Amino acid sequence: MPDPLYPFPSIESKWQKFWLENNTFKALEPAEAKNKKKLYVLDMFPYPSGAGLHVGHPEGYTATDIYSRYKRMNGFNVLHPMGWDAFGLPAEQYAIETGTHPAVTTQKNIRVFKKQIQRLGLGYDWDREVDTTDPEYVRWTQWIFLKIYEKGLAYLAEVPVWWCEALGCVLANEEVVDGKSERGGHPVVRRPMRQWMLKITAYADRLLEDLALVDWPDSVKEMQKNWIGRSEGAEVIFKIDGKDSPVFTTRPDTLFGATYLVLSPEHVLVSKITSAQQKNAVEEYQKKSSAKSELERTDLSKEKTGVFTGAYAVNPVNGKKIPVWIADYVLASYGTGAIMAVPAHDQRDYEFAKKFHLEIVEVIAGGDPPKSGADKYSSEEAFTGDGKNVNSGFLDGLSTAEAKKKMIAWLEEKNLGKKTVNYKLRDWLFSRQRYWGEPIPVVHCKKCGIVPLSEKNLPLTLPETKDFKPSGNAEQPLAKIKEWVNTACPKCSSPAERETNTMPQWAGSCWYYLRYIDPKNKKHFVDPAKEKYWMPVDLYVGGAEHAVLHLLYSRFWHKVLYDLGCVSTKEPFTKLVNQGMILGED
Repeated sequence: MPDPLYPFPSIESKWQKFWLENNTFKALEPAEAKNKKKLYVLDMFPYPSGAGLHVGHPEGYTATDIYSRYKRMNGFNVLHPMGWDAFGLPAEQYAIETGTHPAVTTQKNIRVFKKQIQRLGLGYDWDREVDTTDPEYVRWTQWIFLKIYEKGLAYLAEVPVWWCEALGCVLANEEVVDGKSERGGHPVVRRPMRQWMLKITAYADRLLEDLALVDWPDSVKEMQKNWIGRSEGAEVIFKIDGKDSPVFTTRPDTLFGATYLVLSPEHVLVSKITSAQQKNAVEEYQKKSSAKSELERTDLSKEKTGVFTGAYAVNPVNGKKIPVWIADYVLASYGTGAIMAVPAHDQRDYEFAKKFHLEIVEVIAGGDPPKSGADKYSSEEAFTGDGKNVNSGFLDGLSTAEAKKKMIAWLEEKNLGKKTVNYKLRDWLFSRQRYWGEPIPVVHCKKCGIVPLSEKNLPLTLPETKDFKPSGNAEQPLAKIKEWVNTACPKCSSPAERETNTMPQWAGSCWYYLRYIDPKNKKHFVDPAKEKYWMPVDLYVGGAEHAVLHLLYSRFWHKVLYDLGCVSTKEPFTKLVNQGMILGED
């Protein structure tokens, strides 16, 4: 029963109707704003799932609504828009569960979301509403992809990827948590497949350096820094059965203490150097490792496992023969996929050496020196700090910094290595074996190779089909629609085939904040003058769970657009606030 003293339903509906009819929350265009200061307030736009809004949505939306109203009343020209992140796995999974085409369920869900948001009385400028599945929006997402391709930042490669049987598609590294899909918690396995990749690694240093330009929570900055994982060191050439094997190390000063090598189970040399006696054990270990996620493999608390290959390497600094092992704590994706093990000064190497009775040689003074071999090493931990070099030939007596510098100079002089910077960040795996995503606007021609579509032929839209479910065997749903796949090459008119992978759900969200500025422009993805007026976003509110997904990807796309002269700012979001989790852990 409504309260007779304050009839909420009638009062709220009256004013909500008034706000809509009178465009109360409409942002003024730059020419109309006169001397008003601009303020761009942005919420992370939602996936329009079938469940409708959950309580976490209005937690953030209410905060930005209060702030926007306050600033508007203080004379600011406030842009506070809303839209829909409608492509991708969440929408498609819901469509599969209900048996209804994702285009139908998505539009139905958007109507429910919009009605719920309006019932909450939130002050959005609905004239700027965007939907990532709208053909006009898809046009510009594809246009940006082609610009990235023209810049040499998009390429096809056969790479080991995370395949999720339950979702029927490949997942990016960032979408795999503890060996399961981030969405749904389904098991994943490693599998080699042909994939589109975006060269985000080319922007690694700028993505790190420009974090200094933004007012973001330190925790989010730290997550991005750790994900990019920049480390300086040296690449050292070890000989394994006469073959050169480069090894990356951040501690070239400890090279005299390298007593064994460890290769990742996937390393290309493993099959070539493994002895006949060790072949079965090595292959069995490789099989077990392939089922583990990178997080599982690098968990510091887990018991160390490994297998001797039967091969030996030569330490280039002292000529000693040292055994070559494989172990799953070494990742093929980091550095060269091989490490030199210095058990006296690395805890993982130390635990491995103790377990498998491998030699330990102290080369940095400061720990408890070993007497001989792992069994007689008195300390329970490796000494990982800085100190003076010992048992290190020409490095003896030098500090850690001096020893690193001198060893790198020696390696370069002898052509046995070089100074190197390495990153944990991998290129962004950009293609999905799903139906509900933006088609990748290229064709494959036997004569011309990969040929991008011309701008006049955008958008390339999805074909109508009732069979949109993933096959489960890595065949793309689009590959089954031959009348759509078969086409003519735009360059030579020969028979060609369209790309049948689609873009990931992150594509549309990489640039939506720019389309809000000029949502109906058919000539440009955003008018340059309007972009210069509104950008950067002054306040962005959303979850910290997007730290190494959306927030990293959108920064990358923005920097590419900046280099192309399409946007005027180096960073898209000046201030970021994470609203936290309702009933989350303290």
